[in-house]
Amino acid sequence: MAQKYQAILFDLLTALLDSWTVWNHTAGSEQAGRAWRAEYLRLTYGCGAYQPYEELVAQAAQNVGLAPELAQQLDRNWRSLQPWPEVTATLARLQQNHRLGVVTNCSTRLGQLAADRVGVPFEVVVTSEQAGFYKPDPRPYRLALEKLDLPAQRVLFVAGSAYDMFGTAQVGLDTFWHNRIGLAAPAGAPAPLAESAQISDLLQFAETR
Repeated sequence: MAQKYQAILFDLLTALLDSWTVWNHTAGSEQAGRAWRAEYLRLTYGCGAYQPYEELVAQAAQNVGLAPELAQQLDRNWRSLQPWPEVTATLARLQQNHRLGVVTNCSTRLGQLAADRVGVPFEVVVTSEQAGFYKPDPRPYRLALEKLDLPAQRVLFVAGSAYDMFGTAQVGLDTFWHNRIGLAAPAGAPAPLAESAQISDLLQFAETR
């Protein structure tokens, strides 16, 4: 029997990369970094149509009592992003039988820089700047499907936070949640087909379907 998924799309900055450490380092502490990152997530997931990513990062810093200039420092620290343990090995194995891509909420420039940090090449890199809208608006996911030239039924999405499920549900994408740091799902978020703190669990999930 042919495998169900021909391609796998990933959230980039939460599902594949440990962006939390970079934010915490830039902010000066884990507490400040988590507050800043949470506010940035709230702004991006709530604004819909694309607004310059760097401006939203600066606004989020100001909203939680940090200097908006930290956005520029975060930009300089972007090249220190590291994949979560087992991400590179897991994707290298998945790539043997699946096409891989990412859908990420950031500028095209930073999205490509971040994708290059994963250590595995992606066929498709879709940013919110390219799509004109931030996730979970369905348009970034649809743009990725268009680039893959595949129907949603043949593609699996790997979320980094449960906010993605609002968008993937609208598009009809099956979703695996790599909930690395134990994030809480927002009220009303559709349930994923599977959830794990270990991305290596994705191998069995994807390859047995």
